[in-house]
Amino acid sequence: MSKSDLIKKFILDNIKEHPRDIAILLAEKFNFSRQRAHHYLIKEVRNGNILKTGRTRWTQYFLANGNYVEFVEKIKPGLAEDKVWSQYVKPIISSYPENINRICAYGFTEIFNNAIDHSKGTTIFSNIEIKQDTLTIRIIDNGVGIFKKIQKALKLNSIKEAILHLSKGKFTTDPLKHTGEGIFFTSRMFDSFSILSSDVYYTFKNEDWFLSPEKNEKFGQGTLIKMDISLQSKKTPKGVFDRYADQEIGFGKTIVAVALSADPNDPHVSRSQAKRLLLGLDKFKTIMLDFKGVSSVGQAFVDEVFRVFQNENPDITIHYVNANEEVESMIKRGFATK
Repeated sequence: MSKSDLIKKFILDNIKEHPRDIAILLAEKFNFSRQRAHHYLIKEVRNGNILKTGRTRWTQYFLANGNYVEFVEKIKPGLAEDKVWSQYVKPIISSYPENINRICAYGFTEIFNNAIDHSKGTTIFSNIEIKQDTLTIRIIDNGVGIFKKIQKALKLNSIKEAILHLSKGKFTTDPLKHTGEGIFFTSRMFDSFSILSSDVYYTFKNEDWFLSPEKNEKFGQGTLIKMDISLQSKKTPKGVFDRYADQEIGFGKTIVAVALSADPNDPHVSRSQAKRLLLGLDKFKTIMLDFKGVSSVGQAFVDEVFRVFQNENPDITIHYVNANEEVESMIKRGFATK
């Protein structure tokens, strides 16, 4: 084996455990300068065997066909999510099935672009990890926080309401640049989709949602988004789009978590609560109301949803799921008075 081959083997064998100090290790092993060590590392980058992230003292190296990469990008003019995808993420997952590549490409570029355009932060940290047959993408910004931004834009009373409107789809604080569909579809392509912001952890998984308190340990503010998908998943972007599509209007179906429209100790009784729940839903053709976690509803709430809104939007179909016996009874009474 030639010396050049020995150097290459040493780099590929040790880079996983030494992403930050591989140049020092290489120089010591073969008794040459760090400058020459960097020359060999760059050669392997150009050959497509390793990835280089960061600059100067923040430089790191990772296997291009490995199971982990992390990188930090400053938010500045010219930063483009497709270029970041191609440089750092695509090489890690290129050997996996096409549907996994397409889902990850859609999810990563949508969320990374959201951080560029909406976060009002200065930095985006990302990592991609493949572990126990699951691929995880994390994108973290140090901006104002996605829930707080929505809360401020809509003048809402609570963070929960911000999560409600975000989860509907077709909501954006910048309609000139975005449709508001990216998070909705991304959350349904991945097996698990989580947002941590304002000390609230929102997860959408298996057509169900969960809330819990948690701190953002990376930046302490801003937004952390985590996306998981099994490498055995058979999902495709087209399959997800088709589930929520209408032939005439495109993205026509949404699922809404009713419990997010009021605090846990505040029953769903008023027309104002119903109107907040229904905000923006006139953009859809089919609405699925999920009553998970809702213990009771009032007559005025039901009337506003199932009679007033329905009469104002006769072309919209409203379905509901996960209603307990008390809620079911009240809804049926509402239908009886239509």
